[in-house]
Amino acid sequence: MKIKKYTLKAYAMGIDTHQEPIVYMRQDCLICHSEGFSSNARVLLETNNKELIATLNVVRNEKLAPDQIGLSDIAMAQLDTFAGQHLTISHAPVVSSLGFVRKKILGLELDKKEITQIIEDISKHRYTDIEIASFLSVCAGKRLSIDEIVYLTQAMVSCGKILQWEEHEKVFDKHCIGGLPGNRTTPILVSIVSAAGLIIPKTSSRAITSPAGTADTMQTLTDVSLSMQDIKRVVDKTGACLVWGGAVNLSPADDVLIRIERSLDLDGEGQLIASVLSKKISAGSTHVLIDIPVGETAKVRSQENAARLARLFTQVGQACGINVRCLITDGSKPVGQGIGPSQEASDILAVLGCKKDAPMDLKERSLILAANLFDLDNGQGIEAGLEKAKSILESGQALTQFNKIRAAQGQIKELTSARYNHQEVANKSGFVSHIDNRKLARLAKLAGAPFSLNAGLRLHVNAGSKVVKGEPLFTIFSNSTGELSYALDFYQNNSDIFNIQE
Repeated sequence: MKIKKYTLKAYAMGIDTHQEPIVYMRQDCLICHSEGFSSNARVLLETNNKELIATLNVVRNEKLAPDQIGLSDIAMAQLDTFAGQHLTISHAPVVSSLGFVRKKILGLELDKKEITQIIEDISKHRYTDIEIASFLSVCAGKRLSIDEIVYLTQAMVSCGKILQWEEHEKVFDKHCIGGLPGNRTTPILVSIVSAAGLIIPKTSSRAITSPAGTADTMQTLTDVSLSMQDIKRVVDKTGACLVWGGAVNLSPADDVLIRIERSLDLDGEGQLIASVLSKKISAGSTHVLIDIPVGETAKVRSQENAARLARLFTQVGQACGINVRCLITDGSKPVGQGIGPSQEASDILAVLGCKKDAPMDLKERSLILAANLFDLDNGQGIEAGLEKAKSILESGQALTQFNKIRAAQGQIKELTSARYNHQEVANKSGFVSHIDNRKLARLAKLAGAPFSLNAGLRLHVNAGSKVVKGEPLFTIFSNSTGELSYALDFYQNNSDIFNIQE
């Protein structure tokens, strides 16, 4: 039976629905009546050369004419339409891959074809946010087999673009699985290893559950939304880049999944591995270093789980044709002094500039990671790699290279300050026995990070520090009094974030 199609004129509603396309029709619209459309129905919109499946909201607003269909900002962008253009509307086709999601909910294993179809439909925006959340939830924990993780990784690669570096035998990359506030080593090690001649086109995601991702932090220092052609140009010129992968359609399904993961505050094992490796494969990487911090309040809380994750990363990488090395590191406390995009950028500049007040823990972690990349390249050992990394950093070559990358990406931005700040002090003397990483990250996010690039925290102490009553523990930064108030209220109810032993 042929699906009936009707025509309405596009109307820009001026409503930001983030990444979920929403459309609006009048309650008294003849198409609503004749087709039985109701709120939350899925409809197919078509122009001459594009189509979009969106969720319908029914409105009683006379501003929208009966012969118009309102589109949210993202719906206008994805359909590449304009106000007044005639759009064809019909019932959305049945998404058959949802049956595979139900199969997984029932505890059955999915094959390659089934996972590929799910990811293809998600990347083409055929799933609602609720349906995506169902898929992510049923894949969380340890519910995906090694084969399913491999299929998921390959499917996420196949639905997007792939960068090619035929002229380079080895292409390097690095990723930290997260859970450790302030651990912004990537821009430092990228500057070090690319200054030595390694090719490292670093594409990063936005933050998922943390107060900042590498792309968020780099956005305070330079342009990160580059085209494929511009990425190629920057890497040809500097040997590296530090960009947002979502801007170039590398593993686009991953960006859709990340948006829902962020809302759920969920980062499941199989999805984590597929997310990381699909981006690396799409970026053309051949050798990848994975940093896995372990600590009581980090994302990975035991050595056993870290070892399991490392095995899975290595096995999936091998199945997908890339060399993966995992490094299990200390995740017991925050790294550096800044948390949030601008604050972490400040730490990066201090380390690269060899400033006396630069956070030594961030410097040391960056050097160790760089040393491992050098060893992946030449096999001369970690000690030799460490000496090489130190020499490049302390000679100023890394800073020069970092600024070269920034300039090639578009501009060198100056850091700006948040509108409001507040300093919290110790309520007793003693030493800081531990800091809760998860609650600390939550505190920075309540202040507005990462969406407000200036929001976040600056630590004045870390685990192991001696403190005197009345001395500062941290300063919180925010661009609104409301967010500052929310964050401070959270801190007052979670004062155990900083555990001070007398």
